[in-house]
Amino acid sequence: MPVYLTIAQIVLAVALIAVLALQVKGGGLGGIFGQADGVYRTRRGVEKTLFQVTIVLAVLFIILSIVIVRVSSA
Repeated sequence: MPVYLTIAQIVLAVALIAVLALQVKGGGLGGIFGQADGVYRTRRGVEKTLFQVTIVLAVLFIILSIVIVRVSSA
């Protein structure tokens, strides 16, 4: 298996972990003052961009994993 595929997968994994860690979880301070946690709200700005980047990184990680398995079994 080529080393560059393994390095690319490690870089993608670290990037995916970083993007997931940056995403906001929950409603922030609203829960302290009695605001409902289950309120639907749309993603905007940086939050929407992080969400889209997370999806792209996850898809790339899965594709790269499949490629590595195919290459290593050949």
